[in-house]
Amino acid sequence: MNILKLGKCEYEEALNIQFDLLKKRQNDEIEDTLIIVEHMPVITMGRRADKSNVLVSEEVLNKNGVKLFESNRGGDVTYHGFGQIVGYPIFKLKDSQMSIREFVMNMEEAFIELLKEEYGIHAHRDVENTGVWIGSNKIVAIGLAVKRGVTMHGFAFNVNTNLDHFNLIVPCGIQDKGVTSVKSITGKEEDLKEINDKVIKYFEEVFNKRIKNKNA
Repeated sequence: MNILKLGKCEYEEALNIQFDLLKKRQNDEIEDTLIIVEHMPVITMGRRADKSNVLVSEEVLNKNGVKLFESNRGGDVTYHGFGQIVGYPIFKLKDSQMSIREFVMNMEEAFIELLKEEYGIHAHRDVENTGVWIGSNKIVAIGLAVKRGVTMHGFAFNVNTNLDHFNLIVPCGIQDKGVTSVKSITGKEEDLKEINDKVIKYFEEVFNKRIKNKNA
């Protein structure tokens, strides 16, 4: 599995990189690749998104320094911003011999294990809603697209994320649940670079793949 770390990157730029790697993976020009990135503040709307789940006008979003972008991923409305680790696995499902649901469950498991082993935080799945939860609050959002058997889009892990920006939307279109972050639970700012490496470690362990190339 290749690792591509983009650092801070606009959502649209990272999306174009995804499309480029997606095509290469479909043609077997590259191996499975995990992109790790931190986005500038942006609200993205998935294929099934309800526009009413964006609670403010674009003018208000602009005043808050938040962009709005329509995406081809699954899921409803979500937020990306500083202090959040976003991962885009460009994986060929046929090669991994996993269904889409199994793939999603593996991603969830990576974060459930990471939170338990590194922070003593007991996270769980929700029977009705994708992602990783602590009580009724989501800490990892997941939304995928699959194109010719290859995945794109992925997960958003709230570490030091500005949770106030989630008040601009109904996160994932779920009215009766909230969001949380590692910082809000531990009470301190976390080292994002260290947690990036932890995410890769647990992702590797759960998917039982060998890290082949790490691009800083």
